[in-house]
Amino acid sequence: MTEYLIRRLLQSVLVIFLITVVTFLLIHAAPGGPTQMMLAPGLSPETFEQQKRNLGLDQPIPVQYVRWVGDLLRGDLGYTFKNHLPVGDLLWPRIANTLILMGAAWLVTLVIALPWGIYNSTKEYGLSDQTASFISYLGFAMPTFWFGILLQQWLSLGLDWFPLSDMHSRGKEGSIADLFMHLVLPVSVLSLGFLASYMKYARASMLEVLEQDYIRTARAKGVKERKVVFRHALRNALIPIITIIGLDLPLLVGGAALTENVFNWPGMGRLYVEMATAREYSVLMAITIVTAVVVVIGSLLADILYAIVDPRVKLGQKGGTAA
Repeated sequence: MTEYLIRRLLQSVLVIFLITVVTFLLIHAAPGGPTQMMLAPGLSPETFEQQKRNLGLDQPIPVQYVRWVGDLLRGDLGYTFKNHLPVGDLLWPRIANTLILMGAAWLVTLVIALPWGIYNSTKEYGLSDQTASFISYLGFAMPTFWFGILLQQWLSLGLDWFPLSDMHSRGKEGSIADLFMHLVLPVSVLSLGFLASYMKYARASMLEVLEQDYIRTARAKGVKERKVVFRHALRNALIPIITIIGLDLPLLVGGAALTENVFNWPGMGRLYVEMATAREYSVLMAITIVTAVVVVIGSLLADILYAIVDPRVKLGQKGGTAA
């Protein structure tokens, strides 16, 4: 297990390194590039060259990259080009807001989808199963932004049940109850697509496990159905679901970005759109790296959970199977 974790950590570091290289090169290849954004307009050629030297932009690209990575490792995300504000001061509060939205959506999805999918595997083609199938088709087919606008028109503007947008009402900053009310609509939008997927995965995985010989043997021995489902079948059925959850993390981040813009949620996705419009490349680079780290960590955690859930996986042992 220790050997496997070290190997996966090294792979994760390599992935993040490659992402930093690609991000840095793409930003420098973008129209205008960081050089034009960081230098004030109307400068004489001599002053222009002097500012480039002061900012280190006259150095070769590899030297600039090494200096940028060194700053990242020290926790220095740089400064915005126009206002010269610390990128970290803009980014960290937005990351916290995005994690609140993503965490709530993920929790709601798992709490609803997994039990429902497991139940439907024991009541195949019943009313509950058909209802779940309808919701799944709806979740797969409906665009996120369109569903968000529908909820705003119906539940906010029409019925006035929930706030239209933002994270807090004016004067109620810090109120948990107010935050909950603002979370309902964006979490509903963000959860719908994943709810559709996870119900299908949970149902299909449980059906496959319930057809195995050892399940038939347990039933033949007179083991109660509840015990067969939750003690014998569920653990093995969770294995592919855990893998899917780890792979879906990038999709959850992307969905959060769309949802944040629809509901004016002050998160990282909305900040990315704003900074892309303003061509604040230092902020875009920081958001890309932070997102990559979150995704890599999620994938690593999924691999660890895979090994915990399935004792047959002998990680890090010679001749064993890696997750």
